[in-house]
Amino acid sequence: MSRDVLRDKVRGGWAGQMIGVAFGAPTEFKSNGKIIEGELEWKPEMIAETIDQDDLYVEMTFAQVMDTVGLDATTEQYGAMFRDSEYRLWHANAGARRNLNRGIKAPMSGHPDYNIHANDIDFQIEADFIGIMTPGLPQEANKYADRVGRVMNYGDGLYGGMFVSGMYAAAFFETDPRRIVEEGLESIPAESGYGQVITDVLSWHTEYPTDWKTTWTLLQEKWDGDDMCPDGALTPFNIDARLNGAYIALGLLYGEGDFRKTLEISTRSGQDSDCNPSSAAGVLGVMMGYEAIPEEFRSGIPAIENERFAFTQYSFNEIVDSTVKRAETIIEGAGGRVTDTEVAIPVQAPVAPPLEQWKADPPIRRLGLDDPAWEWKGAWSRKTYEHPWGSWEAMLATEAGAEAAFTFEGTGVAIVGDMSQEGGRADVYLDGKKSDHVLDSRAHQRPRLLARDRARAGGAHRPRGRP
Repeated sequence: MSRDVLRDKVRGGWAGQMIGVAFGAPTEFKSNGKIIEGELEWKPEMIAETIDQDDLYVEMTFAQVMDTVGLDATTEQYGAMFRDSEYRLWHANAGARRNLNRGIKAPMSGHPDYNIHANDIDFQIEADFIGIMTPGLPQEANKYADRVGRVMNYGDGLYGGMFVSGMYAAAFFETDPRRIVEEGLESIPAESGYGQVITDVLSWHTEYPTDWKTTWTLLQEKWDGDDMCPDGALTPFNIDARLNGAYIALGLLYGEGDFRKTLEISTRSGQDSDCNPSSAAGVLGVMMGYEAIPEEFRSGIPAIENERFAFTQYSFNEIVDSTVKRAETIIEGAGGRVTDTEVAIPVQAPVAPPLEQWKADPPIRRLGLDDPAWEWKGAWSRKTYEHPWGSWEAMLATEAGAEAAFTFEGTGVAIVGDMSQEGGRADVYLDGKKSDHVLDSRAHQRPRLLARDRARAGGAHRPRGRP
């Protein structure tokens, strides 16, 4: 492969991510458990919004660790960077950073013993950069994914990132989207929950090759029922890596290499409908190369290509340069060759890691603030929160010493609430004993209690996304 082609494909991967997240941003988590109908608008100037998108700047901070510490950086070193980050986070990412700040180091920060969001989508949306820097080298991609992904995820949450980065690695040499999805699947254990959902998508695509909505319906019926995230438990909201990863595959398979069609399907599938088209379009951008992306979608990039993404040291041009440099180093390290004009890549076959899975007891009830199981003591006030995703009520502790008691029988409880920088700390007691760490999701081993480390409690969900 010429070095010019390598750069064009790297550039296409980053551009595809930017286009996908900008295309889907207006619909993020506004359609849960149903297909998005109606017109999906695109204007070239929408690309400017990607400068402030967590879908991009979080993964770039991991890239910065590689560029400063080196490609041999450890999981603990990635965790140290994450611990000190200043941007807002949600779900597995937020849980990991809270753990890291409590002294729970990576990789345990992403382990289900401490992070009930371990199967959430977070690493899946942050693994793109790994695939873009490992052209034709899925084993190398898995090596880096294993180091980075364990900061915030485990099991199927980790496999989501391996699946996505494996597809990117394949896209440098494949031109058939189905084969790209198949090679991504070969990078993870087929018997895992994630492996099974992607196998189902491939099987249903064979059975219904022109009807993506039928495949979407089958996915909904089989796989949208056991999301362990407390925010989505017993609600249509689902931030599970598996279901959202299936929507990436859905877009690639039924998009058939057409850029707009791929964007439309992965977005219309709903749920995290900016992250999913971001990865789908990123993979397609590598396959096609930057110059082959339709002009209507990339025409807005030159105006912002030298503007740095929030919280990072990279502009679009700088992250492309950084990625190409890392890719060439990885190619040489894998036994390849880099000359002044070309790279010779020793293309690898995907190899899946050992199987790891976890699943706590499924939730059975969701209780609101007025349920008699709650008892409020001290200074509490009721507050309604309004966000683009909807509104909900929560109880706000307005003075130190306020107490909230929740009585239940069972193997675990999740207390869901809002969290803010001005919030206070809360001590948590379970069965009369103070809990030293409040994120313990191994329900089959011992009782678990999930509580926010701010003194706010309520019963509604807070999806991840931009504030």
